[in-house]
Amino acid sequence: MNNPQCCLCIRREDKNKWEKRTPLIPSDAELLKNKYGINICVQPSEIRIFKDREYLEKGIELVRHLNKCSIILALKEIPIEFILKDKVYVFFSHTIKGQSHNMPMLKKLIQSNCTLIDYEKITDEKGRRLILFGFQAGQSGMIEALHALGKRLDTKGIKNPFVDLKQPFKYRTLYDAKNEIEKIGSVIKRRGIHPDVVPLICGFSGYGHTSKGAQDIFDILPHQEIKAKDLQWFIKTQQYHNKEVYKVVFQEKDLVQHKDKKNQFELQDYYQNPEDYESIFSKHLPYLTVLINCIYWESKCPKLVTTSDLKKFFGSNENFRLQIIGDISCDIEGSIECTKYITTPENPFFLYDPISEKAKKEMQGRGIAVMSIDNLPAEIPLESSIFFSKTLKPFIPGLAQADFSKDFNDCRLPDPIKRAVILYKGKFTPDYKYMEKFL
Repeated sequence: MNNPQCCLCIRREDKNKWEKRTPLIPSDAELLKNKYGINICVQPSEIRIFKDREYLEKGIELVRHLNKCSIILALKEIPIEFILKDKVYVFFSHTIKGQSHNMPMLKKLIQSNCTLIDYEKITDEKGRRLILFGFQAGQSGMIEALHALGKRLDTKGIKNPFVDLKQPFKYRTLYDAKNEIEKIGSVIKRRGIHPDVVPLICGFSGYGHTSKGAQDIFDILPHQEIKAKDLQWFIKTQQYHNKEVYKVVFQEKDLVQHKDKKNQFELQDYYQNPEDYESIFSKHLPYLTVLINCIYWESKCPKLVTTSDLKKFFGSNENFRLQIIGDISCDIEGSIECTKYITTPENPFFLYDPISEKAKKEMQGRGIAVMSIDNLPAEIPLESSIFFSKTLKPFIPGLAQADFSKDFNDCRLPDPIKRAVILYKGKFTPDYKYMEKFL
């Protein structure tokens, strides 16, 4: 039975001009309204990928002010000045690691007696995420990395087939971008790659949703996969040619080892005690042309690529191969220590000089180009919105039927959503009490 007091509103995104996505597309909003009787409305937006009229045509009312809405759906963080009292907010809050730039927003939600539900923490009983943009982030990030590769090689005077590849948001659809990459693949098959870049090897750290999305794009090119353990042998024995590209997918055992060399690598032990492990990834760096970083990272985990690693290899080898780091995970000075700041689609990469350890916002000069855009799925807003809406839709009836006037234990939220409640009426729920230290 739907809660008759519930009014669910799709908020317009206003974090930046690139955010055109929506959590619920018009057809899914219509289905939820008609099938479950949920009172759904949408805030007008001039940039949303689905226009206001498309919602109106599906019988979804437009509302400019959200005062009468009890549940507010968004995607990205909400500016402090727009946070209303006593509301239920559902969005990616980016607060669970204590991200300092979002602590003022979290404080405002507490002061406003709000309930905060974070998509990132909607999980099954085994802790597996049920709502995520990982695949789309990987797709967009791989296109950005190939675009960066084309520009970087061009500044070095190296002719290459990627030079005219555009950023993902400059294509009408993802399908158009894939067609362009397919054409690049045909050029590689016919003409080959410049000798200075052969073999062109792309390494993927991780094998989850994000990595699979990135590989979905890379695999359009004529390619061959190499096992991590065979990478050094592959280079030394020259088992390559110039009319295809190569990829390596690194698993945890290829990235870290136990600090006590007597202990062999054990995956579950690493998950439970990452502080007991150290990175061994640097041994792979000299062989990669592009690195796509897709791993989850937090401060107790070892860093994948350190600035000292880069200085050692870059300074001792004039022909250091690594041209691009596509840091899709995008933790500032995190798993990729040279990720100094977040970039944007407008300025998608910076050049990091391992010798001076400085970064600059241009492609000319010495260094490695780093792409660290933190909202990559926004560059393919149509496909991202359709996918996300399809994933979110089954959870909306359970959200709408909840009774937020009751205590947290009695609010009737389904377990996957209840696990994602960070704040309940301005107070941290038991699983998130640890976040008080961040304030």
